Amino acid sequence: MLISLSVYSQNSVENDPEIIKNRIDYHITQARYDIDSYDYFEAQKKLDEALEIASNSNNKKSEGIIYAIKAKLQLIIEEEDNAIQSLTKAIAIQRIINDNVNIGDSYKTFGDIYFNKKEYYQALDQYKAAKTKFQEEGLNENLSEVLLCEVKTYMSLKNFRKARSLNDEAIALAKRNNNLKIQSQGLVNLGKIYNVLGDNKKALKFTNEGIQIAKENNYASILNDGYLILSKINENIGDYKLSNKYLKAHIKLSDSLRAAKRVNLSADKKIQFLMADKNEEVKKVKEERDEANNKNDLSTLISILSVALITILSLLTLSLYKNNNIRLKTNNMLHKKNAELIVAKEKAELASKTKANFLSTVTHELRTPLYAVTGLSNMLLDENPKPEQVQHLKSLKFSGDYLLTFINDILQINKIEANKVDIEPESFNLKKKINNIVLALNNSALDNNIKIHFEYDSDLPENFVADQLKISQILINLIGNSIKFTKDGDIWIRVYKIEQKNSTYTLRFEVEDNGIGISQEKQDKMFESFSQGSIQINRKYGGTGLGLSIVKGLIDILKGDIYMKSELGEGTTFYFEIPLEYSSTEEPNEIGSTYFDGDTSELDLTNVKILVVEDNKINQMITKKILTKMNLVCDIVDNGEEAVEMIKANKYNIILMDIHMPGISGIEATKRVRAFDKELTIFALTAVTIEDKMHEFEEAGFTDIIPKPFKQEEFEKKLYNALARKKNTSTSA
Repeated sequence: MLISLSVYSQNSVENDPEIIKNRIDYHITQARYDIDSYDYFEAQKKLDEALEIASNSNNKKSEGIIYAIKAKLQLIIEEEDNAIQSLTKAIAIQRIINDNVNIGDSYKTFGDIYFNKKEYYQALDQYKAAKTKFQEEGLNENLSEVLLCEVKTYMSLKNFRKARSLNDEAIALAKRNNNLKIQSQGLVNLGKIYNVLGDNKKALKFTNEGIQIAKENNYASILNDGYLILSKINENIGDYKLSNKYLKAHIKLSDSLRAAKRVNLSADKKIQFLMADKNEEVKKVKEERDEANNKNDLSTLISILSVALITILSLLTLSLYKNNNIRLKTNNMLHKKNAELIVAKEKAELASKTKANFLSTVTHELRTPLYAVTGLSNMLLDENPKPEQVQHLKSLKFSGDYLLTFINDILQINKIEANKVDIEPESFNLKKKINNIVLALNNSALDNNIKIHFEYDSDLPENFVADQLKISQILINLIGNSIKFTKDGDIWIRVYKIEQKNSTYTLRFEVEDNGIGISQEKQDKMFESFSQGSIQINRKYGGTGLGLSIVKGLIDILKGDIYMKSELGEGTTFYFEIPLEYSSTEEPNEIGSTYFDGDTSELDLTNVKILVVEDNKINQMITKKILTKMNLVCDIVDNGEEAVEMIKANKYNIILMDIHMPGISGIEATKRVRAFDKELTIFALTAVTIEDKMHEFEEAGFTDIIPKPFKQEEFEKKLYNALARKKNTSTSA
């Protein structure tokens, strides 16, 4: 029983994860110490032992670290191909487990390999990737080290100005973290740089400072570099005796370091040297035997056959060796290219993210002043302006509306390119939807003396399940395009079936006009962003050239195709084909109206109070003017904290809440209000991109959203509608 307990206890201890981790860490620490002591053979043994323990215990993080250290060791003993293989394994593991701390170190080692191969620009890419990781994780010591790697690379590229800038950054960082080794190397680097730039005084000063630190802390390799630099500086200033002294010190220390490296070569290297010596002995014995065998013909024949056989075997061995080398080099090249592609992918992802953030920020900053432009122009038009001012105000309003459309188009293109557009299928009546679009665009058509004809296949069902909003966007863009480029003509809209598989219909939509047409040379680029027929057409008809690009992107998302045919002076036909799912159910009736369509006189507005939460003074003034015109009373606050306190202290009917404000945001303020009032009507009055923030608005508890800049009539109807719903609710209660 005692023996069993003892065995069980021993097994439990051996399998304890913490003990296993300690064993791995011990081997890694000893291996690093052996590398620093030039005992490469012992370091290799300890790393292999650590790797076996880590692999058996499935400790992926330690595996990645061990492979990375093996790569450094292989780089030191000039086994670059093996170093690439080890490093590729390390990065593969570290990427899977998101080990950002150590993956930066692996990128740095990859940079060291490229530097040794004199592929300096590839080395810089790897160093920059490592620097990004170290900055993200706040690893200042590693950051200063990789900065020095960039310094030596730029020095190799003869870009000494850039090298000096990075070197100063590395020294400053090392001083903050009291890293003497980085300081010492950085000072010696400055000596090199100023020596090349011809400032011998500074070169001497910085090199001596670096050497002093290296001597005090026994940094042999830095001391070795420093001696060589001092030799060159003294030669430049004409002190050849001192130059010779430092050169001798450099040669002596270099020989010492090389000797230590040779003595401590890996086991494989030792075996190679032993085999080389053995081959020399075999060669001598063979020569003596051949000399003895020359005494008789039979022996000579046997010798010839032996030599022939050995030659054939040697050729076969050489062929296998060459093939293996070719395969190894190809494999290494693939590993290198893979690593480069990973870095390129991360750069592209960062660029895409930066672009999206930039657009989001710029859009908000543009929409906010646009609210002032459109709001003030509407107000001035309503306040009986002078006759000569009316046209100017209308032009201002048109410019604001045009700029808003342009911003929305750019955002739509960006979302399509970033694959952020989701399909939202719902049951709807296709024929009714197109009829509504035609009615909405008919006034614009009549302005150009255009008649719109709509033909819907009589054998085609009307109810389908699809993303009706995207289909509407496509048709509005295409029909609007035809209206813009047609004068005194006709537009035909046709919908018919191309194919049917079970309940899935492939429909063709056609939009044909007899307008100005498009030349053949321009047709191939019509679906590209910012593409238009010509500069003259752009000047005459306006537009940004984004409409057709948006159409193409939306049709691709709907898994369809779009085509066009056109001739100058004859007109243009756009036709697209998309699959739609037949729906047996009728289009659901909407509960309530989006906007208030009743008589405002039926609403009692005397006791209605509205709170406007807005930090922009101009926007406060515009919103208050609109509400005053509607005979509504409002209070105004300019931050979220004050808004919450005002709602607690007063009874408001509607809250108009801006999103971006100093202090807490409108979203956070709404969440706090919902903690004590679930029924209060809160509108998000916002300039942010609604689609991107919709889930946040819903989670916060907003009743509805009014995007800025808004049309005044739509703003009024939404408010009246909210007040009408409250009236109906209280009446039914």
